[in-house]
Amino acid sequence: MFDPENPPEIAASAWLNVEKPLSLKALRGKVVVMTAFQMMCDGSNNHALPQLTRLSKSFQRDEVEVIGLHMVFENHAQMTPEKLAAFATEKNLDFPIAIDKAGKRPTQDLPMTMAAYEIQGTPTILLFDRQGRLRRHYLGQVDDLRLGAEIMALAIEDAKSPREASIAIERRMHATLSDPHDHDHHGDDHVHGPNCNHGHDHNHGHSHQAHVHGPGCNHDHDHAPDPKQAVADAVKAQLRGKR
Repeated sequence: MFDPENPPEIAASAWLNVEKPLSLKALRGKVVVMTAFQMMCDGSNNHALPQLTRLSKSFQRDEVEVIGLHMVFENHAQMTPEKLAAFATEKNLDFPIAIDKAGKRPTQDLPMTMAAYEIQGTPTILLFDRQGRLRRHYLGQVDDLRLGAEIMALAIEDAKSPREASIAIERRMHATLSDPHDHDHHGDDHVHGPNCNHGHDHNHGHSHQAHVHGPGCNHDHDHAPDPKQAVADAVKAQLRGKR
């Protein structure tokens, strides 16, 4: 069972733009934004990578760590580490980039981090709180305002914040942010290119799917279609546990 309170470590074969490899364990105390992308994916190029650049310039690195995770699960020969390094230089991508470690059979198995997090395609956004818990899993485009608000809400939480404080902040986010599924997303510019998925459903009726992990959530990892219900279920579970 996937446990968002103890998420898997990043399995990287190499890193760009860092002096030494990063790890989620070492980054505890910060909010971590990690976006999985492919350099040949239209959605990654048109939205996710520019968004990561904006985020890296908008938040102090000692508070929020922004990471790109490059996953190669198709067209291996066209997306080598050398080509990725040249791509990052050309696009002025100066935030840390992890190259996902290939599976045992690179042309058949999914990359290791992709498989561990059950990532269904690119771009995918993962948000971790200061305690290292996975709190959000978005597939596809996420609006800057929403993502920035969620990052700030997680940043407000103390690194040693008690569970009740995390639940209270989740409730406030739930009450303040509108449900993205309530809006018409057909006017967005997210286009999945031929390298954006590995035979998975992107649910094109919406620009993104969201799985919201509330504090203490350790249920099976499935991209829940209703983020509000996911938060409500997590809160109820925590309240039951405190009785």
